[in-house]
Amino acid sequence: MNISKHEQRVLHVLAQGGAIHFERMGNGKVRHVTCFTRDGHALANCPLPLFDRLRKRKFIHSRNSLPYRITQLGLRSVNAQLDNR
Repeated sequence: MNISKHEQRVLHVLAQGGAIHFERMGNGKVRHVTCFTRDGHALANCPLPLFDRLRKRKFIHSRNSLPYRITQLGLRSVNAQLDNR
């Protein structure tokens, strides 16, 4: 599947246990997103258009208004990377 470098970076963080927290407007649309790693650090480049692309391609989902997590399709689509800690 054709996934950009920025999408790969966000999916990799989510695959390691991160989550995307969001704020909604009054009409129910997502207004602001912040991607957090499993350690609680915020990922700098996770803008709203990138979030929309990941959601539209069904790589991420949210259940019961909880933060967005990676789906099985997202796990299969992300390329393996070394963890550079």
